[in-house]
Parts: sequence; C-alpha cells; structure tokens
Amino acid sequence: MCDRCESLPPGNGSGRRNFLKFTGTAAALGLAGGALVASPAHADALTREQRDGMTPEQIIEAMKRGNARFRRGERKARNYLNEQRASASGQYPAAVLLSCIDSRAPAEVIMDLGIGDIFNCRVAGNVENNDILGSMEFACKLAGAKVVLVMGHTACGAIKGAIANAELGNLTGLLDKIKPAVQATTYNGDRSPTNYDFVDAVARKNVELTLANIHKDSPVLAELETKGTIRIAGAMYNLKTGAVEFLS
Repeated sequence: MCDRCESLPPGNGSGRRNFLKFTGTAAALGLAGGALVASPAHADALTREQRDGMTPEQIIEAMKRGNARFRRGERKARNYLNEQRASASGQYPAAVLLSCIDSRAPAEVIMDLGIGDIFNCRVAGNVENNDILGSMEFACKLAGAKVVLVMGHTACGAIKGAIANAELGNLTGLLDKIKPAVQATTYNGDRSPTNYDFVDAVARKNVELTLANIHKDSPVLAELETKGTIRIAGAMYNLKTGAVEFLS
C-alpha cells in the first residue's frame, strides 16, 4: 500500500506494488504520507523481508491510505492470480483482523488489500473467544504479524440482537458476549435496537471491551505489545461513508 511503490512500473523488483510498505526514498521525498495517482501495476505477494521491515504504526498508516483510496474509488489494479501464485509457497501477512461477518464489511476490499496481506478472523459482532485468541497468537507469535486490529461497524445486526435480547440456538450465547457492551455504553437517549445512534455507540464500546479482553485473556499478545513487537488497535467501519475510523 505504499503509494510510491505502487507507482513503479511492472517488472521493477524493488518491492510490493499494492500493499503496506513505506520506503526510505518516499519518506525522504515527503511522499510517504501523501496520496499519489499511481499507474496500474502488476502485483506480487508480500515478502518476509518487506513485512519485517515495517513497524506496526506504518502498517496501520498504510491501511488508512488503502481505505482512503477505496473511498475515492481509486483502488489499485491488482492481479490476484499473480498474488495467489506468489504466496502459494509461503505467507507473510502484516496484520490479523477480527471483524464481523457482515457481507458489507470485507476488510480486504475496504482497505485495498490483496491475497497474503492479512490474516482475517470473522465472527458476528467481532467478539473474541479462545479459538480467535489462539488464531491471533499464531498469527503474531509464530507467523510474524505486527498488528492486531478489531474492527466493528455501524448498523451491526449482532449488536442490535444483543440490545433486543434476541434468542436463537447457538446465537444466544454469542450475543451474550456482546451484552456487557450494551450495559457499559453511556447513552442518554433511546436505548433500543431501532435507534441506530445507540446501536453504533454500543458497537464502538464492544470494540473497546474486545480489545480489553484480548489484553486480559492473551498473555502472549499482551507481552508482544509490551515489547513493541505488535500493536493491538481498534477501528469502526461506517457502512454509509465507507470510512474506517481507527480508535487506538
């Protein structure tokens, strides 16, 4: 997602065109944080060297730029077949995302990512459990990902179900994991599932509590963050605007 890398012509071997890498040259030219109009480029998979050369903060900034491109309708042309072939023998994702199953909030699309760029955990209401935590620990401790991102979204059906005390098979237990966020949300207006301002406030609080639970329930991830190896952060995706707001 480095805008300068994305503008390099096809065949240049200096790095990834469509994902995540800041370069020293771009920084020296003052281009690292800018938005350049890049020409289409062939894509390949993120390499270990490229991923390991980035800081967690750079990865998050690159995600922000990717979302900005998505909102402008300027997503980069990519060759998924090239990405698939390049990543078949090994993967070096830069982040692991926990997001909702909502069909309107696919992380790779809304942040302009490709095959091999991120690990993606999806469950209704983006709640953590032991299996999710184990997956995150694998992604970061063993596979080298540097960012854990919990992303909620507006108008979330799971949040509305938790507010309404909905019950349905195994869904009942899942919604129980969201109810602490309902109770912890400070809101003076209508606290009903039909009030979308309240729903979105609960969704935001749910992200905050999920982050707290990750720190509490995974000493592995907490230690990695204390050492500066990874960053654990939250975000909210707005279904109407297409914007991803990073909370921490």
